[in-house]
Amino acid sequence: MTEHVSRAGVSIDAKLATFLEAEVLMPLGRDVDAFWQGFAALLEKFAPRNEALLLKREDLQSTIDSWHKERAGQPHDLTEYKAFLERIGYLVPEPDDFTIGTENVDPEIATMAGPQLVVPILNARFLLNAANARWGSLYDAFYGTDALDAPPAQPGGYDEDRGAAVIKRGREFLDQAVPLAAGSWADLADATQGIAIKDESQYVGKTEKGRLFVNNGLHIEVVFDGEHPVGKTDRIGIADIIVESALTTIADCEDSVAAVDAEDKLLAYSNWLGVIRGDLHESFEKAGRKLTRKLAGDKGYTAPDGSKHSLSGRSLLFVRNVGHLMTNPAIILPNGREVPEGIMDAVFTSAISTLYVEGRAKYGNSKHGSIYIVKPKMHGPEECAFTNDLFNAVEDLLGLPRHTIKVGVMDEERRTSANLGACIEAVKDRVVFINTGFLDRTGDEIHTSMQAGPMMRKGEIKGSKWLAAYEKRNVAIGLKHGLSGRAQIGKGMWPAPDLMKQMMVEKIGHLKAGANTAWVPSPTAATLHALHYHQCNIFDEQPNVTDVPPLDDLLSIPLAEGTNWSEDELREELDNNAQGLLGYVVRWIDAGVGCSKVPDINDVGLMEDRATLRISSQHMANWLLHGVVTRDQVMDSLRRMAAKVDAQNAGDPDYTSLVDNEDGEAFRAACDLVFKGVEQPSGYTEPLLHAWRLQKKAS
Repeated sequence: MTEHVSRAGVSIDAKLATFLEAEVLMPLGRDVDAFWQGFAALLEKFAPRNEALLLKREDLQSTIDSWHKERAGQPHDLTEYKAFLERIGYLVPEPDDFTIGTENVDPEIATMAGPQLVVPILNARFLLNAANARWGSLYDAFYGTDALDAPPAQPGGYDEDRGAAVIKRGREFLDQAVPLAAGSWADLADATQGIAIKDESQYVGKTEKGRLFVNNGLHIEVVFDGEHPVGKTDRIGIADIIVESALTTIADCEDSVAAVDAEDKLLAYSNWLGVIRGDLHESFEKAGRKLTRKLAGDKGYTAPDGSKHSLSGRSLLFVRNVGHLMTNPAIILPNGREVPEGIMDAVFTSAISTLYVEGRAKYGNSKHGSIYIVKPKMHGPEECAFTNDLFNAVEDLLGLPRHTIKVGVMDEERRTSANLGACIEAVKDRVVFINTGFLDRTGDEIHTSMQAGPMMRKGEIKGSKWLAAYEKRNVAIGLKHGLSGRAQIGKGMWPAPDLMKQMMVEKIGHLKAGANTAWVPSPTAATLHALHYHQCNIFDEQPNVTDVPPLDDLLSIPLAEGTNWSEDELREELDNNAQGLLGYVVRWIDAGVGCSKVPDINDVGLMEDRATLRISSQHMANWLLHGVVTRDQVMDSLRRMAAKVDAQNAGDPDYTSLVDNEDGEAFRAACDLVFKGVEQPSGYTEPLLHAWRLQKKAS
C-alpha cells in the first residue's frame, strides 16, 4: 500500500492529498482543513447509503433468480412476471407529467446537435486529440478513410487522383449544406468577388483565410489558400473544408480506463486538471520528429457587419465518473473500508472543474458556469435520487450554487430502462443527457434473467423485441419530459474506426430516430459523422417521435426457447465470445489499457471497452449454467482463441503470451469472468478485473 496521511479522520493517499490541496484547493482559495472536515462528513453520510443501494440490488436480483427457478420448465408468462416486478419494487409507478427544469446549459448540449467523443482520461494525448476535435478537416477525413467512394490513395506521397476525388466530394457537400444562389460549387471559377449563396443568413463572416458558414447550427469554414499544395491545384484556391465536428467529449474515468488504485486515480485527476486548467500538453515522436500537442485556441472571425467574434476551438467537456459499485484503496474510511469510488470521483472532479467555474482556467469549459458529469450504471430512480443528493452535497462542500453540477444519465441498466421517466424525474433540475448503450444494457439483460433459461445467440439479441423497445423508449420518454432544447438524447458508439463508409450509411439512423448526439470512435469519425447533422435537422425530426413503445416489449426476455443449436453453431458462438474476451482482458490486465482498437474474430479492429467483457462473459456464463455448453467446451474455446489472440498481437514487443501461460493473471481473469459470471454483481466485470490487475501490478 502507498503512504497514506490522515485528514479529518480519513486516511488518504499522500500524493493524492497533496495534489488536491496544492493544485486545486489552494488556487481556489478554499480553506483546506474545512474542506477535509466537510469531505469526511459527506463520506459519513453517503457511504452507508451507497452500500445500502448495492444491497438492494442484490436482494432484488436474488428474488428474481428465485422466481425464475420456481418456474423452471414453464412457459414465460409476461403478465405474471410484470406483476411480480411491481410487487417487489423493481417496477415503480410512472410519475405524473413533468418537464425537466435544467438551466444554464451550454448550446453544444441544449440547442446544437452533433457528434460526441468518449476518450480514456488516463491517456493525455488521446484526451487532447478529443478536446481539439471540435473542428476537423473534411479533406483529410475523406482522403485517409474508406468513406470516399474512390480507389485508395497510392503510396509514395500525395495521390492527385484521390485528391481530385476528395475535392469533388467536398464540393458536393457544400452544394448540399450551403447551396449557391445559382449553379454548383464545382462550377465556380472566381471567388475574389464574393460567393453568392442561396440563403445569405448562412454566411456568418470571414476567418483569416476563409469564409465561415452555418447550417443546422453547425459551422463550416471554407479555407482559401492559393499557396497551399491543395489550394494551388484548385480552380478557386480552396485548400480545405473545415467542419465543426465533436461538439462534446466525455473524458472517461470509467469503462475505457484501467484505474484500480491511487496511482491510477491521480493520473486521471491530473489529466482532468490539465485539460480544465488549459495547460495539458504531451510530447511525442512522429516520423522522426518531436511534436508537442496542446489545447487548441479559439477560432476568430469577422462578422458581415465588421464586428469581431470567436468560436470555441475545443469540444465542450463532460467527465464520466464511475458508478456506485466499486471502491478504491486511495482513501480508507474510519471503519477501515475503501471509499466508494463514485463518491470520490464526484468530489474530486467537481473540485477541479470549479477552477473554470470561478474563472481560474485559461479557456474555461462551460460559458454558463456548469459542471457536466456523466453518471453510468445507475439502477432505477432510487439510485438516481442518490446521485442528485450527492451532487447537492458536493455543491455545498465546494460553495457552488445549487445545480451547478449537471448530470448525464446512462440508460444502460434494465431497472433504469424500465423506470426511465422516474429516473429522469429524480434528477429533473440537473439532467442534461440520457444515452443508450447496447453492450452494457444487454449484459444486464442477460444477468437479470440469468435463471430464466438460455439466451439467444448474441447476434440474434440485436434483433430482439426488448432491444428495439429500449432504443425507441429512451428517445420518446426523453422528449416527453422536455429534453429537446435543454439536454442531449444520445445513441451509442460506432465501434469500427476503419469502417467509415459503412458508418456513413448506417449512423444517420440515430438522427432519424430523434437523437441529437451519438458516439463515434475518433476525431476523424466525428468529422465524417458531422455531415449527417447537415443532412438531417434533428429538431425537425424530434416532434415526429411521439409514441412510447409499451413496457411489455421492453420486459420481453430474449430467451432461446425451443432452440437446438448444432455443434458448429455452439463452437462458433463460444469462439466469438472467447476471442473478444481474451483480446480485451490481456490488454486490461497486463498493460493497464482500458480502451483500444482490438481485432475481433474476423480481424476487424473494434474500439472495445469494459462493456464488451460484460456481454461476452455473461452470455457464456448463461449457456454454461443451463447446460447448453460444458466447462470443457468453454475451456477448449478459450485455449484455441488464446492462440488467435497471441497471433493478432505478434507485432507487439511488450505483449505477454496467453498460450502456455494459463497461470498468468490475464488468462485466469478471463476464466473467472466466465466461470464466476453468475455470481458477479449485476454481471459487472470490474470486481474481478480490479483484483487481477492489482495482482499484476504487485508482481
